[in-house]
Amino acid sequence: MNDRGRVSIFLAIALAGILMIIGLAYDGAGHLRSLQRAHNLASEAARAGGQAIDVAQAIEGGGKQIDRPAASAAVDAYRAAAGVTGPPPTFSTGPNGEQLIEVQVTLTYDNVFLDVFGFADTTTVTGTATATLLTTSDS
Repeated sequence: MNDRGRVSIFLAIALAGILMIIGLAYDGAGHLRSLQRAHNLASEAARAGGQAIDVAQAIEGGGKQIDRPAASAAVDAYRAAAGVTGPPPTFSTGPNGEQLIEVQVTLTYDNVFLDVFGFADTTTVTGTATATLLTTSDS
């Protein structure tokens, strides 16, 4: 009985499985890094938008209000500088009357190994963050 070449077939199949596991680990970690980056960028963009208050009303002694057009422009400028995209920010009021701005950031991760095995070339990740306009009053 001739056993020549049988180990080679086994090694070829095992190597493909090992490479797929390495690809899952590498690209899985890259996907998680991209997701964390998306959340960080969304947080910073929300902070930038939350700092855009209605200055005229604040100088007159009125309540602090988010200037929505200026906040949207600040969010768009931050996202453009970071090279990411996302929908326009949304504004709402929290349960205690505080003003909220919610920002979403979308970016893509380019798979390095998994696209060789038939998976998608890129993965889209989305990060969302909410900033709260906090005001203090001197007593």
